[in-house]
Amino acid sequence: MEFDLLKRVLAALEARSVRYAIFGAVALNLHGLARSTEDLDLFVEPEAANIDRLRLALNDAIGDPEIANITAEDLLGAYPAIQYFPPGGEFHIDILTRLGDAFAFSDLETQRIAFEELTVTTVTPRMLYRMKRGTVRHKDRADAAAIRERFGLDE
Repeated sequence: MEFDLLKRVLAALEARSVRYAIFGAVALNLHGLARSTEDLDLFVEPEAANIDRLRLALNDAIGDPEIANITAEDLLGAYPAIQYFPPGGEFHIDILTRLGDAFAFSDLETQRIAFEELTVTTVTPRMLYRMKRGTVRHKDRADAAAIRERFGLDE
């Protein structure tokens, strides 16, 4: 994980008032469960103005002309997910407004968490558990088990 880039992206999201929620392995880490990852998974509120702010924030943090290709049309369309790869690294950002039929931005339970000098928005442990427990990926099921044990969640 390119930690400095992650911090720049999150700081820019906050500075631009993007409505977002971190999920996936970065959320696990923010909740105190260490897991390596090469991406930042972000849900963003599916409104054109919010997606414009997202694009501005990414441009502030990264300054890549390819950011202009992240469009509201894509994120509000039939397959509302984009995988963005900043130049020169392994790190990437998965941006979603909906996860299939399972989860929409409006379904998410979120909380604000301190991350270094920032405060960021992440899904709650209970929400993260719900998102991971029924997937086909072994690492998601392992993450769900760790979340359930750490936070004493019921099936």
